[in-house]
Amino acid sequence: MTTTPTRTTTRFDLRTLPVGDAAAYWLVALRLITGWWFLQAGATKLLAAEPFTAAGWLANATAAGPLHGLFVFVANTPWLLAFTDVAIPVGEALIGLGLVVGALVRLAAFFGGLLMVLFYLGNADWAHGYVNGDLLGLVAFVTVGVFAAGRVLGVDALLAERFDLEQNRLLRYFI
Repeated sequence: MTTTPTRTTTRFDLRTLPVGDAAAYWLVALRLITGWWFLQAGATKLLAAEPFTAAGWLANATAAGPLHGLFVFVANTPWLLAFTDVAIPVGEALIGLGLVVGALVRLAAFFGGLLMVLFYLGNADWAHGYVNGDLLGLVAFVTVGVFAAGRVLGVDALLAERFDLEQNRLLRYFI
């Protein structure tokens, strides 16, 4: 007689950790700090007296960096530069807002992490080593996204209660 193994699903729940609520509240703090950082960066660019332009940063991105050619191409292509000049400040502000209110945190963390990878590779000076603020920002976004930090004191917690995340797999990946 052969028995078929049953598949069990293990759910990760911060409250089951030895530190319990402390870990959950630390994630909230990390989410809020990272969100405020990006919200302020985007809002500052959007509200500045001079319009934001990434041309100088793109054209001067570290020549030793692996994406230097791409950055120079974007800086020299008017429509891509125009898109970048809008996408960076608006993206930073929306990513930050999503993290601060805890809405669609995994989606916001994904795009925040993507921006941090581009910033890390664009600032690829690495004269003082590979670990810098851009890499630490990437770690913060990955941590917030992996642990779905919006489900602790965030809008994502309300969405998770409202919708069955086992049935709605797509929504589960966003929150």
